[in-house]
Amino acid sequence: MSRLPELYVAVDVEADGPIPGPYSMISLGMAVAGRPGLTFYTELRPISDDFVPEALAVSGLDRDRLLREAPAPEVAMTAAARWVDGLRKVGRPVFLAAPAVWDGMFVHWYFVRFTGKSPFGVTGSGIDLRSYWMGQTGCQWSETGKRTMKRRLGLEGLPHTHHAEEDAAELARMFEAVILTRSSESAQEALRDPGER
Repeated sequence: MSRLPELYVAVDVEADGPIPGPYSMISLGMAVAGRPGLTFYTELRPISDDFVPEALAVSGLDRDRLLREAPAPEVAMTAAARWVDGLRKVGRPVFLAAPAVWDGMFVHWYFVRFTGKSPFGVTGSGIDLRSYWMGQTGCQWSETGKRTMKRRLGLEGLPHTHHAEEDAAELARMFEAVILTRSSESAQEALRDPGER
């Protein structure tokens, strides 16, 4: 097992529909928690003529411009895989999303379809921040929304813009805060008098 630290790669996707294949991932952003300089962003050319106007509107991206100017999925995903693999010089990349089901579905499908494999492993699995938060706090799923989490973590001013790179950075910052909260609680537990535990 490598002694290099795990690198939590926060991933955010913007798409023009609910599933990959019939619909397209139109942008992909990644940011490493705790390392603000390590980010990746690409837009992608749509892969089908089908799209859901409401889904497309969320990103604010112009589909006609993407069809003309964005890199083909093979090019974009090869660059994304190269970036993730490049992180292995300093750590072991671990996929992180919120929700991981949505972003992971698109990212894993696109990596396998357009590069043959995912740099995040055979299953493309990783950490779902909302589930992690449930485990740490004992809250219910309904209490794991980003606004609620940011309020609890003191990050109310952290924007959610629907720009994939900015939202990946937001997610990375939230995960850092969750880890620090856990670390602080563990440190406090260790310092507590054994008779109080």
